Amino acid sequence: MSDAVHLLIPFAGVAGGSCAEAMQRLDLPHLEKLLARLAPEAADEGEATTLTLPHERVLARECGLSAPDGQLPWAAWQVQQGGRETGDEAWAWLTPCHWRVGADHIAMTHPQELQLSAGESRALLDAMQPYFTEDGLAVEYDAPTLWLARGEMFRNLPAASLDRAIGRHVDAWLPRTEAARPVRRLQQEMQMLLYTHPINEARTLGGLPPVNSFWVSGTGALPASHRPAPPAGLAVTHYLRDAALLDDAAAWAAAWHQLDNQECTRLLQAADRGDAVRLTLAGERNARTWSSASQGLWRRVSNLFSRPAALPVLQSL
Repeated sequence: MSDAVHLLIPFAGVAGGSCAEAMQRLDLPHLEKLLARLAPEAADEGEATTLTLPHERVLARECGLSAPDGQLPWAAWQVQQGGRETGDEAWAWLTPCHWRVGADHIAMTHPQELQLSAGESRALLDAMQPYFTEDGLAVEYDAPTLWLARGEMFRNLPAASLDRAIGRHVDAWLPRTEAARPVRRLQQEMQMLLYTHPINEARTLGGLPPVNSFWVSGTGALPASHRPAPPAGLAVTHYLRDAALLDDAAAWAAAWHQLDNQECTRLLQAADRGDAVRLTLAGERNARTWSSASQGLWRRVSNLFSRPAALPVLQSL
């Protein structure tokens, strides 16, 4: 971890769809000035098939967390950051969601499309509680599309980030390990329970998608006697997330221009003042970081006459 001002931008680059086409036309002058001013650090390289997204890997390192792919204990981390003790218990995020069934696949819609109210979410959780309890799970409401769960089922369960599955075929992201069998069974049981639930019948009549499953992510227990926390200088911006997941090219490009004019400008001003700054851009495969710490005199001078294009950088993510 570092005392530098560190800006982390998830979904800075996208691999396909209309957002990838919009990426070709982005004009990001402040980002390009930053790339010219800063020196690259070692890249975090991965694949688009990892359960954990690149920006999550970066954030975990900044918070002092380390775990195998798909087992960063984000739910337990949230509970601890909220002032509660987690002990050695394993936690997970449960996200009520809608799986759209097609002829040959099942796709996950964005949870925001549910427009799920707190009352609906609590009522559905109440209906599901006996099944969770039977499997030794304690589940509590946190937000309409977020429930916190704890239980041994989540201790060694690799689970894909919710953002890996949104807008995609869920079959590719469902856990397949032996430890995941209870989760898969619960998902099947909940699909049958929710199919005729009065809340869903009312939602369908009102033109809203029914809640017909849940997604498990953020699984695991925090290391013993360890209280991870993000460094004071770290800022994670989520301007691009929803537009990228919905493949809304216009919204994604507009969010990038806002980021360039605001966050990138502020970071550039900090660098101009001589402050230590870092910038991390993360996409679906890789994350790349630049910092002011390792710049030598020759690089600072040569950067005055160069301005790397943003597009190849974004495409490399």
